[in-house]
Amino acid sequence: MTEPYRIRKQPKAIPETLRTLLEGVETATIGHFEYLGFAAADIVPVFPTKAIGTAVTVAAPGRDGAVIYKAIDLLRPGDVLVISRVDRDDIACVGGGVVAAARARGALAIIVDGPCTDIEEIRASQFPVWCRGVSSKTTSRGHQIGGAINAPIACGGAAVLPGYAVVADTEGVFVAEPSDMRRIAEIALKRQQRSLELRPYLEAGHSIFELDRIVS
Repeated sequence: MTEPYRIRKQPKAIPETLRTLLEGVETATIGHFEYLGFAAADIVPVFPTKAIGTAVTVAAPGRDGAVIYKAIDLLRPGDVLVISRVDRDDIACVGGGVVAAARARGALAIIVDGPCTDIEEIRASQFPVWCRGVSSKTTSRGHQIGGAINAPIACGGAAVLPGYAVVADTEGVFVAEPSDMRRIAEIALKRQQRSLELRPYLEAGHSIFELDRIVS
C-alpha cells in the first residue's frame, strides 16, 4: 500500500540567540512596519501566553488525525507545530491527547488555523495553543486520508516554511525566515524602547505630532 503522507526532513532549529532576542518582542510592534507573515486575526491563544520557536509544518485534511501524530513523533525541544487545515472545515485536530504528546516531545506550542477541542484540558495543561474556536467534531487516526509534514503551508493566510522562526503572543502569530526575523526583532525592540520613552509625554497630554518634531 502506498504511504499516504509526504514527510520531509526536519528543518534546522532557529539559533538560541534569535530566540533570546525575540523574548522581548511584541507581535503588535512588528505589525507597525511589516505586512506579510501574520496569521489571521481570528487565530488566538486558548489562554494568554507567548511562544517562540522553530516551525514544523503540517498540511492536515479532513478527519485524518494520523498525520498530526506522525508529525508529533518528529518534534524536538524548541519546535512549534504549525498546522494548516487544508479543507477549512470545523473539525478539531488538536485536543488534550495531541497537546500531551507534543509537550512530551519538548514542543513549545501548537498553532492551527482551525478549531481545537478539550478546551478546559488544554487550559489546565498550560500548554500554549493558538486556534480558531472550539469544536466537538474531531479527527481520528483511523481516517488516513493523507497530508504532508515539513512542506510549505499556508496557516491563517501566512506562508509558513519548515524552519521559519515563530513568535506568537496574545496579539497574534508572526512567522519569518530566521535571518529576516533577526532584522525584524532588532527594529521592533528599538521601536518599543522609543515608545516607552515617549509615553510620559503622551500621558502629559502632548500631541504625538509635537513629539515627532522633538525627536526628529
